[in-house]
Amino acid sequence: MPEQNKPFVVTDRRKFTMDGELRPDADPSPEREERAATPAAPVAATPEPPTAAAPAPETPSEPALPPGPTAEETDQARRAYEMTADRLDTAIRSANPGMDHPPAMSFDQLVQSIYMTAMMQLGAATHEGQQPQVDILGSRQSIDMLAVLSEKTKGNLSPEENRLLDSALFELRMAFLEITQALARSAAAKAPGAGRPGPGGPGPGGPSIVR
Repeated sequence: MPEQNKPFVVTDRRKFTMDGELRPDADPSPEREERAATPAAPVAATPEPPTAAAPAPETPSEPALPPGPTAEETDQARRAYEMTADRLDTAIRSANPGMDHPPAMSFDQLVQSIYMTAMMQLGAATHEGQQPQVDILGSRQSIDMLAVLSEKTKGNLSPEENRLLDSALFELRMAFLEITQALARSAAAKAPGAGRPGPGGPGPGGPSIVR
């Protein structure tokens, strides 16, 4: 019989009948079960290698100082200053006949100038009967100025200059301590509940702070 006339056969592959019973001609091989696709377990993220700590922000640097004067500029300024100072001295002596020539500035005069300034700030120039006016902060700065001068000139002074500077610092520091102790006693006497000051205590003429 030719292939084109071969009858078309339909095979029923169902295992069960309409009533739910197993068909006698059913294929005995187990039915393939399709497994439900299960979600794959999440893959643990690989930790990234530690990165280097971010550099700290740079602090703004101090502004660069302008270049200093050259040796030639310094010499020119010195000579011009000295000539102007000489003309000023001449004019002053002409206006004041018999006036002595002002002494040249020296290390001793520098120390004495700062010393006198600090003593004035500590109330040393107060007239008798008046209340001392004390510039406690200004006096401290003047004393510290002498201390800086002592430190920076160490090993470069004569014995006389060293003795003058050490004596000035000693006297000023002792005067500063005396004034601050007097101010502390005065403040304690004015505190609420404080009794009247005894002998030797601060009276109405005690020092007062200007600043």
